[in-house]
Amino acid sequence: MRLLILLLPWLELFTLIQLGIETSALTALGYVLLTFLLGGWLLRRQGMDIFQRLRAAQQGVVPGPQLLLDDMAVGLAGLLLMFPGLLSDGAALVVMIGPLRRRLMRLFSGPQPDVYRPEQDRAGPATLEGDYRRVDE
Repeated sequence: MRLLILLLPWLELFTLIQLGIETSALTALGYVLLTFLLGGWLLRRQGMDIFQRLRAAQQGVVPGPQLLLDDMAVGLAGLLLMFPGLLSDGAALVVMIGPLRRRLMRLFSGPQPDVYRPEQDRAGPATLEGDYRRVDE
């Protein structure tokens, strides 16, 4: 993992150089500028959406945890687009595509625990048994 973090800037630079060789230097610069502006726009729009949801939460509307995770994922995609390089842009596309992102998260995170819902618990009252002793004496 550390090696990947150390090599990532060099790999990004290599991909941009290859893009410049295959097309032209101006095309590579235009690509970097375009993805930077797109990432900034995406971050700005997502920030405004999050503030609107926070205002709605003050009025009693509770956003679901999946919605907040999706907002954070789009913000991460915006940041990845602002980094120059083709690898980070590819990662941003993976993060922006919701079904692909969720499938990858399920693959890497493993099975998710079931959410406890008291209204679906049909069992009667539970009796807890055990021994105790006072500790403050």
